[in-house]
Amino acid sequence: MSKNRITREEALAFHLEPTPGKWEVNATVPMTTQRDLSLAYSPGVAVPCEEIAENPELAYDYTNKGNLVAVISNGTAVLGLGNLGALGSKPVMEGKSVLFKRFADVNSIDIELDTEDVDAFCNAVRLMGPTFGGINLEDIKAPECFIIEQRLKEEMDIPVFHDDQHGTAVICAAGLINALHLSGKKIEDVKIVLNGAGAAGIACVELLKRMGARHENCIACDTKGVIYQGRTEGMNQWKSAHAVKTEARSLEEAMVGADVFLGVSAKGAVTQAMVASMADNPVIFAMANPDPEITPEEAHEVRQDAIVATGRSDYPNQVNNVLGFPYLFRGALDINARAINDEMKIACAEALAELAREDVPDEVAMAYGRKLTFGRDYIIPTPFDPRLIHRVPPAVARAGMETGAARRPIIDMDAYELGLKTRMDPTASILRGINARARNAQARMIFAEGDDVRVLRAAVMYQRQGLGKALVVGREKDVKEKLEAAGLGDAVRELEVVNAANTRHLETYKEFLYQRLQRKGHDRHDIHRLAARDRHVFSALMLAHDHGDGMITGATRKSAHVMELINHVFDADAANGAAGVTALLHKGRIVLVADTLVHEWPDEEDLANIAQRGADVARHLGLDPRVAFVSFSTFGYPRSERAEKMHLAPRVLERRGVDFEFEGEMTVDVALNPQAQANYPFQRLSGPANILVVPARHSASISVKLMQEMAGATVIGPILSGIDASIQICSSNATATDILNMAVLASCKVG
Repeated sequence: MSKNRITREEALAFHLEPTPGKWEVNATVPMTTQRDLSLAYSPGVAVPCEEIAENPELAYDYTNKGNLVAVISNGTAVLGLGNLGALGSKPVMEGKSVLFKRFADVNSIDIELDTEDVDAFCNAVRLMGPTFGGINLEDIKAPECFIIEQRLKEEMDIPVFHDDQHGTAVICAAGLINALHLSGKKIEDVKIVLNGAGAAGIACVELLKRMGARHENCIACDTKGVIYQGRTEGMNQWKSAHAVKTEARSLEEAMVGADVFLGVSAKGAVTQAMVASMADNPVIFAMANPDPEITPEEAHEVRQDAIVATGRSDYPNQVNNVLGFPYLFRGALDINARAINDEMKIACAEALAELAREDVPDEVAMAYGRKLTFGRDYIIPTPFDPRLIHRVPPAVARAGMETGAARRPIIDMDAYELGLKTRMDPTASILRGINARARNAQARMIFAEGDDVRVLRAAVMYQRQGLGKALVVGREKDVKEKLEAAGLGDAVRELEVVNAANTRHLETYKEFLYQRLQRKGHDRHDIHRLAARDRHVFSALMLAHDHGDGMITGATRKSAHVMELINHVFDADAANGAAGVTALLHKGRIVLVADTLVHEWPDEEDLANIAQRGADVARHLGLDPRVAFVSFSTFGYPRSERAEKMHLAPRVLERRGVDFEFEGEMTVDVALNPQAQANYPFQRLSGPANILVVPARHSASISVKLMQEMAGATVIGPILSGIDASIQICSSNATATDILNMAVLASCKVG
């Protein structure tokens, strides 16, 4: 969001409510009983203290040191606001701590040191070293920031990273890798001009030189012009290291014939004439904040071949440090690194560049309101790309291990990557096992709605991830056009497109359907129309004749309508025991809610069927089923006719002799809270319920959507269970990733 869209009132209210500031501390261990307190503090705490005193490395095992970073500043260079002092910088440092947690699950504490004395600052940070696994320096003016970082790196045995320098450099390097890739140039050959020889600028050019840029090809400029060999005015040791032999004395002169411009200076520092004088396919990284050295519109007026990046989110190609520091520290912390070295920074940049060249998930495009495809307007990943957490830290960790920075190398990198997925994506822990089963199954998956680009992208992912064969129902021409528009034109030849016109089985399908529907008011003409023209029915007929192993539908039509169409081919209704089960994942807990799809107002027999369908799904997901029939009453109180069926449903399961735990009727808190269950010693659940059977579909829908919107729960499903076929129905607002996940469920016959 651009700066001018945020009012002062909004900003102040955000930091004031619901409580002042942006983060709080939560305990990760139980703190409810006297025994808990005795273990957390005295006398229990003495044991790990003694162990750590004997072997300091055990601090990474018995304390939070290994996942704790300090964000430290003295407030001498706060954003673009100048020297606001230590206290004035606190909102920024709190914000940085929040970003660490949000993007990489790194715990972080902000520390503001009220001193501009380099010695005092370094001593304070060094003395706090035992507390933290890493130090992130922030908003410290140059040249003190160079001195402070270098001293602390020498004096401390944990990573010390000045993000204003190296964070910008890493993202800049990632973008430049792809910009040069698009323009067909090599880093060792290009002429690079830097404007702004402060902390970030010098770090950018130093990292690019480590990546292959030649010293003599890099011209740095500051407010006094070109930094050339022999210049004495306004120089320091850091600038002198980048002085070159050149006749150019001004930015304007330096820009002539330049391939790359890097700006970390001021608004308007670059003119259109300067851009016009650059080489073919110029790369312009105008990163001044809040306003760039030249806007993309201004640059493209004179050079349509330019690739332009800025520091702003309302322009393409944002150079955003949040793409770097969370994942650099995540990888460094996970190997208990001694430092974050140049090789780790380069690995981060290369991983980011590689990710930008891949197909972009739907949820990212939806968040930004536009389709994102690798090219001149998309050379850097967006901060909300969910793949960052499991793609970048492993690259950083590998580089750290290869260069000797790791105290504890990661032995199983595959398991590490899976752990990162689970850490930030609660669906991953459930989907991990069924993904493995899906790869073994190699199911032929029928994607019924080949006229929708989300479905096509899910089909491409299904096949390219080695899950099985994707069969897309649609017209070849439409499929090709939509894939090409989505930047996946090369996938056309990979998918098998199926329709009524190109199958030899249509007459067989029609005869089968006629036998099912002839006594339900359908004549031959109706049958032809359904079988040949309705993709949902055609797909179901394919599945019924073993011309596919599973089916995905629902992305373009309401689920109730899709269920009616599927019912023409399969017995997928309430009368035949079908049910929809939705999985909710929240704060490490998994709860299934049923029925969310089929039954409008089930009776006690239906509720028992729903419980059995829920138990089937739970077992497929690796859970030991514990069913609770939930209501507003608990074991008969308060009495109500509407709660009666929830009271009777457990008796139905008793008669059926099912092999899973069940109990009811009960309120949700009793079902989910062991302490509340303890008030009813006769109840049969051995722990919190993981399947909630609710009185009606409307209450199921309300419960799921309320948890999703208010609590941020992750939702999987509804999973269709209880029919003689592997069919899953997506929601109409599903992303390509959601559709893929449902295809994985169908492949494993979950339900």
